[in-house]
Amino acid sequence: MGIADIARSAERRLVRAGVRRKSRANWVPRATGFTGYGSPERARVVGRVLMEDPAGNHGVAQRGWRQFITTPVPETPVTVELGGQRVHARTNEEGYFEVLILGHGLEPGWHEATVTVVLSGIREPAPVQIIGDEVTRGIISDVDDTVMVTMLPRAVLAAWNSWVKKTNTRQPVEGMAQFYAALREADEPVFYLSTGAWNTYDTLVEFVARHGLPRGPLLLTDWGPTPTGLFRSGPEHKRVQLRNLLIDFPNITFTLVGDDGQHDPMIYSDLVFEHPDRVELVAIRELSPSEHVLAHGSTTTIAQPGNYRGVPSISGRDGHALKAEWDKLSGSV
Repeated sequence: MGIADIARSAERRLVRAGVRRKSRANWVPRATGFTGYGSPERARVVGRVLMEDPAGNHGVAQRGWRQFITTPVPETPVTVELGGQRVHARTNEEGYFEVLILGHGLEPGWHEATVTVVLSGIREPAPVQIIGDEVTRGIISDVDDTVMVTMLPRAVLAAWNSWVKKTNTRQPVEGMAQFYAALREADEPVFYLSTGAWNTYDTLVEFVARHGLPRGPLLLTDWGPTPTGLFRSGPEHKRVQLRNLLIDFPNITFTLVGDDGQHDPMIYSDLVFEHPDRVELVAIRELSPSEHVLAHGSTTTIAQPGNYRGVPSISGRDGHALKAEWDKLSGSV
């Protein structure tokens, strides 16, 4: 038995013991609906079931570590309703569920699915963005060090930013809201793709709204052990989600926005190589030398330079610089 198998087995035992202990303390299983998305033909609804203290205070202005001290409820039945459809599902070992709903009959725009935890009967909303088939342009944006200053790749600072600082003190990268406003036309979707944990979902939703960024689905991940390792691969998570978006929205050509702290240029280059007709623009935020030190210990980028094979690309130190480059590029075509 490998280390990853041992870690997963220990995690399962701890989770199940936690569920039993909190059930005895009258806690109840409750769903959190993450932001889903879909087309007029089908939609993805995603969420997680956690044990919750009915008397607890669950505001977002709390120390970051409180987001991670949770007890998921594994293998519990849930019912998901959207439009005229109802789907039955079960959570996985980490308490997550993802369902694909066909024939929901909803018009483009924002809607709410309803998630019911069968054991408790508690119903919770889950926002879903339906994107029309006539939409042909969209944005896929990284989060950490692209729109939010976190220096996430460096372990100590990641722990400080994610665990110690209060969740309403995250700082935006200057000018990114203005850059996205310049990029977007009406009804263009924005997908936020991050290697951050789903535990930070509420904080990120509040961050996007507070700093004037466009509302959109968040595509996060789980940091726990996998069948092949102690931690999930961040780059692989991004590659899978990018390909899912290309499949789900075959009519959309995307602008890809990231930073040069580590992997974004390489990941975006791979996507351009595989699907050159599906990428309209690549925009890379350039970290300062001090940010590179905080991100990975060197004053220079460790990312491979992007090779975007003729797809237009721009770069700049913040959103204001990216907007200036975009204005020049769009004015020349």
